[in-house]
Amino acid sequence: MLPYVHRLTKYDPADRDQHGRYTGAEETHSDHGPVEAAYLQAIAAFAEETGIDRLAIREPQVAAGSTAFGAEPAVEGDGLAGLFPPDQAGYHDGAQVSLTVALELVGAMLRDGGAWCRLEAEGRFAIHVGWDQYVYVGSSEPCPTAVARTRALGLFPESLEVSPYEAEFGEPGMRRPADDLFWARVGWLLASRRAMLLEERHVGNAARWHRLDAGSLDAVRARLAPRSRLAVWPDLSSDVGAVLADLPGEGLVELVWEDEHGRISSIVADSDSDCDSGGNEFAQLAAHVSGARAAAVLSLYVDERQPLMTAVLPDEDGVLRARWQTEPTADDRDSAVLTTLRRGQICTGTVVAMPDFGVTFVDIGGFTAMVNLPEVSWRRIVHPTDVLTVGQEVTAEILDVDLVRQRVPLSLKSQEDPLRMIAQQVGRIVTGPVTWLTPSGVHVRIEDRDDGIEGLLQHTEPAETPLPERPEKGVQVGDLLTVRIIGVDPDNRRIMLSRVATGRTGGSSARRPRGT
Repeated sequence: MLPYVHRLTKYDPADRDQHGRYTGAEETHSDHGPVEAAYLQAIAAFAEETGIDRLAIREPQVAAGSTAFGAEPAVEGDGLAGLFPPDQAGYHDGAQVSLTVALELVGAMLRDGGAWCRLEAEGRFAIHVGWDQYVYVGSSEPCPTAVARTRALGLFPESLEVSPYEAEFGEPGMRRPADDLFWARVGWLLASRRAMLLEERHVGNAARWHRLDAGSLDAVRARLAPRSRLAVWPDLSSDVGAVLADLPGEGLVELVWEDEHGRISSIVADSDSDCDSGGNEFAQLAAHVSGARAAAVLSLYVDERQPLMTAVLPDEDGVLRARWQTEPTADDRDSAVLTTLRRGQICTGTVVAMPDFGVTFVDIGGFTAMVNLPEVSWRRIVHPTDVLTVGQEVTAEILDVDLVRQRVPLSLKSQEDPLRMIAQQVGRIVTGPVTWLTPSGVHVRIEDRDDGIEGLLQHTEPAETPLPERPEKGVQVGDLLTVRIIGVDPDNRRIMLSRVATGRTGGSSARRPRGT
């Protein structure tokens, strides 16, 4: 916020009533002559005293339809003709213009030409044009010479605390940058959808539309206006008749269509507004899409306007300096959460679903992560419901963060490793059943529970005392063996066992043989 702000007006403060309303004879629109020129000269005086010769365009707008920003009707070209090309290249947020061009922009705004913007030199100078010929000039300097010059020009400078057009967006909230990650996500969605629609809002109240497919994505991205607001939509429908038939009964909508030449256009219509040719605007939309290849109808109400993704283009250095606001979609919110997560991070969450195919879904603070069956438990389970319930709070390790596919696999078993407990029991003698036989040895359950941990009694492992038979001879699944825990290999997830003669007790037993 600049320390020195002056409101420049042609309205004499003496001609105001007790409520501050102007009661004089001055017109509220520009005279296109000496008064307008006086405004521009006064602004130039403030800029000269502050040492400003270039300004940045901020939050540029053009009038929607025939709506102007003040008393005068909008002029052809939005008042930008002669300043910028017909496609408005160079009229975008952050664009640097000379003081001469800035003053011409101020002139267009004084005439309610259909274009409006803030003009700023960050931290030093600002020009805001308000309704009814009120101009607000902010400066880092007091500018007494410019104040005197303004009075000499027949205008009235009034000192204010702040301009009413000061940019006050508050916290930017969840604004997604249209960076490489955003475009990778778009490309991934295109792989399944084949085509989508991109809305580019390069200035306020105006949009350009682009059809996206795998072949056009890079080219479209390269020609977007700097700092544009973007919205990604599902593709247009080729059934144009059905699109028109589905128009809502009332309200504002935006019709988007692709003509026979591949050009995409849009128009805003209101069911309550009548057209010059008779009938309401909805009834006239068919004429706009005559011969169209495809079309779509989008609501203009925020709670109904639901694109797939939104974003704002950052500057070339990757910094998001545009102050535009967006309405985040579910995809945007998920992306914001994912950027805070890291591989190896320990998180807490709540089990929200365990479908039949064996994946466990866990809410980890607004994002639904997943636990594949092998990562649920070190113990042998058939389905997650063997050890988990919906609504249960769990602690898990993040195995990966896939920002493009928006997937986060978790591991629950990393937080409860039974080998840590078994490693403290090396030397213990237990008796347990044989669970299965492999070429490398005999697997013996060493915990007294159906899903207990198993150890391996290798065929080559010598017994501690002479035994009538080797372990591999005559042993069947279900037989009880008495073994000693002789080692734990956590890297290979292996517990090594040694056979102990039956009847030798040397330690506690997890399960004693029948009949003893």
